[in-house]
Amino acid sequence: MVHVHRTITVRTPAQTVVDYLKDFAHAEAWDPGTVSCTRADTGPIVVGTQWHNVSEFRGKKTELTYRLDRLDAERVVFVGSNKTATSTDDLTVSEKHGTTTISYHATIEFHGLAKLADPFLKRQFEKMGDELVPEMQKALEAL
Repeated sequence: MVHVHRTITVRTPAQTVVDYLKDFAHAEAWDPGTVSCTRADTGPIVVGTQWHNVSEFRGKKTELTYRLDRLDAERVVFVGSNKTATSTDDLTVSEKHGTTTISYHATIEFHGLAKLADPFLKRQFEKMGDELVPEMQKALEAL
């Protein structure tokens, strides 16, 4: 299992941040690994809403189906899966003194033989976490 944690601080109100982040299609703007992310259903975004995500990792494209697993005023959680891995993006949002802090936790659990790659992939996922911070900051500051 690989775990990555990053903290992002912006001047955008927390409610605006949550309203933006709850639509995982916006990952195209803030996640450097996301190639495309499209809604798989229609209607309001609620727990259970799904997206088809195509990401590129180490030069290869992979597809996951993401589901909004939790949504409240301070937390947004997405769980994506395919036959190789389960990826959880857990975002906690808090506002204090005019700034909003997003605590971003990504956990990737590999299945089957892919589990053997865990120790070798941690560094690559850490690099992606580093690249995510300025992209998410830019996207959220533009709201």
